[in-house]
Amino acid sequence: MLVLASASPRRRELLRLIAPEFEVLSVDLDERAITADCPAALVEKLASAKAAAAAARRPDAVVLGCDTVVDLDGQVLGKPADRSEAEQMLRALSGRSHLVHTGVCAIQNGAAHTLVETTRVFFSPISEEEIAAYVSTEEPYDKAGGYAIQGGAARFVTRIEGCYFNVMGLPVSALYRLLRSLDI
Repeated sequence: MLVLASASPRRRELLRLIAPEFEVLSVDLDERAITADCPAALVEKLASAKAAAAAARRPDAVVLGCDTVVDLDGQVLGKPADRSEAEQMLRALSGRSHLVHTGVCAIQNGAAHTLVETTRVFFSPISEEEIAAYVSTEEPYDKAGGYAIQGGAARFVTRIEGCYFNVMGLPVSALYRLLRSLDI
């Protein structure tokens, strides 16, 4: 059985593209206690910690842990805590490119297999009025970097280099290849 250690509805939706049957098991993890030298290493460690926590409860299953962050010049932009933080993030991203890293860890029979996928996202300049309108929606508040590429923020994205689904929180093709290599 495949178990997704994530409460994210986007990850569930994307995982269904390659694995129609799986269970969801949310884990309680203090993410602030986990640190790393760079954002890409951080998502790998967070994904591994989430997978390990779920695998401890479901050792018989193949467990997937995932984490996504926005990386702006080496600074991690997680989920904004409030409107002010969402506005600050969008101002910082306006007219620039940034990286989105997603770490994935699959634990099978006690062995961890990890990957980190990185996508570069380019934003057009965003006006103060556009920022105010966007943060008035519910969209920014449960997403790394304070935006949803698949939602209203699509109007700010001029192009991407890499996996689109990675920006949504799950690198579908890379995960598919990983699961195939594990005969899942």
